Parts: sequence; structure tokens; C-alpha cells
Amino acid sequence: MEPHSALIKIIYAGVNASDVNFTSGRYFSGNAKEASAHLPFDAGFEAVGIVASVGDAVRHIKVGTAVALMTFGSYAEFTVVPAKHLLLVPRPDPEVVAMLTSGLTASISLEKSGQMTSGQVVLVTAAAGGTGQFAVQLAKLAGNKVIATCGGGNKAALLASLGVDRVINYQHEKIKDVLKKEFPRGADIVYESVGAEMFDLCLNALAVRGRLIVIVEELVCANSLVK
Repeated sequence: MEPHSALIKIIYAGVNASDVNFTSGRYFSGNAKEASAHLPFDAGFEAVGIVASVGDAVRHIKVGTAVALMTFGSYAEFTVVPAKHLLLVPRPDPEVVAMLTSGLTASISLEKSGQMTSGQVVLVTAAAGGTGQFAVQLAKLAGNKVIATCGGGNKAALLASLGVDRVINYQHEKIKDVLKKEFPRGADIVYESVGAEMFDLCLNALAVRGRLIVIVEELVCANSLVK
């Protein structure tokens, strides 16, 4: 093992859209030759585990430490990772895995692209999804009024339990009508991960100088449009 690396015993690994798309070859141009050039590859982008061994030059991490990682090869039972890429965590719990891709996507998008502060109106679409749940919680923790869209009673109940100020269940009411009637000034930040007609609706629902964050895929694309 390299002196600056560590051997990690994987306890839990995550499954995200990135994993599905990568293993199905969607990240390649479609050229069979290009795709075959990437084979074989180590599947898995995120995991949490326990340090089983460390290289001679590793000083900040000890054997038995719980760590999280976002590197290729997370679906293995054991994987060797550069120690500088490891994140120390209190315990190797499965909840930690969700905080990696999904949680970081929401955090970076809202705080950096969205320039989120306090006292704003934040609209989150597909809010009951992985990254959407983090987005609504981060927006509430920052002291904002949160509007969340979803489909279904169970999802609506979940979002309400997370402190969402206005849950819009599109199975029972039209999102456009609710936004126009209850939030005529518009949303300062929109966290949008649905696309198509929803994108157009969100664009029209922006407040003056509002920011529309488009999540094409978690941690792959998080761009913002300013109205």
C-alpha cells in the first residue's frame, strides 16, 4: 500500500443516479470503443466505513476510525483510498452516505450558486427526493420560508414534518395557481430538479433578481440563472 493511502472496510455504500448512469455507459459518447476503454472500472461513488490499515506516512487517521469517502470503488468490501480524500465522521451510520452526494449537492448549490441568506422565499421542486429533502432542511435552518412541491400524501406529510411552510401536492392542486395566488412576489431561490414544464413554471415564478438553480444530476451540474 502507498505510504499516503489507507485501506477502508466498506460498511455502507450509496446508490445514486450517477452510479446508474455510469454503469450503463451514459457518461460516454455512445462510441463502443470509447466505452470499452473505460472497462473494467470500479463501481460506486460514495461510502462510509472503518479504517482497516494506514500507510506509513498517514498521521491524521488511525485504524478503527469511522470515515466517509467519495471515490471510485465504493462497492468493494475493501478499498484503498488516498488518506487526504477521507472525511472523518462520528460513526459509520447509513445516514452519513446520504449526506455525501445528495447533501453536498444541496449545500453547495444553495450557498454558492443560490447565494442563500436569511428571510428569503425558497422553492424546492421534487422536494421529497434525496437532494430535495436536504435542500428544504438547509433552507429552513438558514431562516427562510420554504415552498416545496411533491406528488402524494405521504410525501406531503414528510415535507410538513421537515418544517416546510407551504407544501404543494400537485396531485390535488396546481403549482402555478398556488404560486401566483399565495406568492405573487415570486421566489428568491428556486431549487429545480424536474425539468421540462416545471423548469418553465419555475422560471416564471422567480422574484426580481431571483436565482434558479438547475440540478441536472447530483454533483454533476448545478447551474444558476438570475432573473
